[in-house]
Amino acid sequence: MIDTKYPISILTAALLACSTSIATESTQCQGAANGFEKETIKALADRVHGFQKNQGTGFKNQHWVRGTYYAGLMAVYESTSDTAYLDDCMEWGKEVAWQIKENAGGNYESGSYPLICGQIWYGCYQATEDESMIQPTIEFLNNPNKKTTPVSEPKTWYFENDGRRFVDGLFTAPPALAMLYQMTGDEKYVNWMDACFWDVHGEIFDSDAGLFNRDARSKPHKTRNGKKVLWSRGNGWAFGGVTRILKHLPKDHGSYARYQALYIQMAESLAARQQDDGFWRPNLDDPEQYRMRESSGTGFFTYGIAWGINNGILDRERFLPVAKNGWAALASVVNEEGAVTWNQPPGGGPGMVKETDSTEYGSGIFLLAASELYLLTQ
Repeated sequence: MIDTKYPISILTAALLACSTSIATESTQCQGAANGFEKETIKALADRVHGFQKNQGTGFKNQHWVRGTYYAGLMAVYESTSDTAYLDDCMEWGKEVAWQIKENAGGNYESGSYPLICGQIWYGCYQATEDESMIQPTIEFLNNPNKKTTPVSEPKTWYFENDGRRFVDGLFTAPPALAMLYQMTGDEKYVNWMDACFWDVHGEIFDSDAGLFNRDARSKPHKTRNGKKVLWSRGNGWAFGGVTRILKHLPKDHGSYARYQALYIQMAESLAARQQDDGFWRPNLDDPEQYRMRESSGTGFFTYGIAWGINNGILDRERFLPVAKNGWAALASVVNEEGAVTWNQPPGGGPGMVKETDSTEYGSGIFLLAASELYLLTQ
C-alpha cells in the first residue's frame, strides 16, 4: 500500500486502485484505463513543469543537473507538440549562446557531462532547422585545443573528476553523439560514441546481473546481506542512455545490434527487480538495504521500458504491466504543488531517501517517463 501525506491526484488514484501486479496486464481492473489517458498524463506533466519552472534553478551554467531537466522538457515537446516545453529549451539555449562549456564550474562539468547540453541544442535544431543552434556543439567536439574532446584526448575525454569511468556519463555524452551522426552522417561521431560507451561498459558492467556498477570502486562492495551494490539511478543513467542511442542511431547501422542486445538484457534484469508497489529500490540487488521508494531510478526505467514497447523492441504483453506500474508509482509521488518527491539527492551509490527529497533532475527524469507513457496510450 502506497502512503503519502499529500492528497493524491485523480490520475494517481485511478492508477493505484488497479496497478498492483507486474506479472500480467489481465490483473489490471477495468477502471485503470482511465488513469492512462493522454489528458491525465499530460496534466500531471504540466503540473511538474509548472512547479519546476517556478522554482528556478541553482545551476546557471551548462550543468548536468539542468541538462537532465531540459532533456525531459524536450522529450515532452517531441511527444505532445506542446511548444511551452520547447520554448523553455529555446530560452536556455539563447541564454548560454548554445555553447558547450568545459570545466565551467568544477569537476562535475568535466569529461562527458557537458554534452547533455548538446542533446537539448539538437532538439531545438530539429524543431527549427536552425543549424546555428547545434554548430557550437560540433565545434566543441572537433576542437583540438580544448582539454577534453575526442580530438584532443581520444582515449580519455569522457573520464570524470579524477580520471574515473562513471556510469552517469553514459546518459550525457553517447546520445548526443548519436544525434550528431543522425544529423551529419559522419561516422566519426559513432566511433567516438562506441569508444566511450563500450570502454565504460567493459570496466563496470556486471554481466551476471545484467546491470552496471556505478564505477570501479563499487564492484567489490557487498551489503550486510551479502548482496552487490547496484545503484538504481546509476543503472538509470545507463538504461536511459542506451534508450536514447537506439532512438537516434539507424537500425541498419553496424553498431545498432550491440546496443539493442544490451538494452534488452537490462530490460529483463530490471523487470525482475521491480517491487510490488511499482518502484525500484535504491539498491537493485538488495532492496532490503534501503527499503523506501525512490523516484529517479524508477523514472528512468519506466521511460526506457515504455520506449521499448512503443518501438516494438520489447514484448508488449510482457512489459506493459511493468511500465504501467512504474508510472503509477511515479504518479503517486507528485505532490499537489508538482514536486516529484522521494528523489534520491546527488550521490555515488544507493542511499537514504526522504519524502521531502525533490530535485531538478528528478523532475526531468519524471518528464522523460511521461513523454513515453503519453505515446503508450495510442
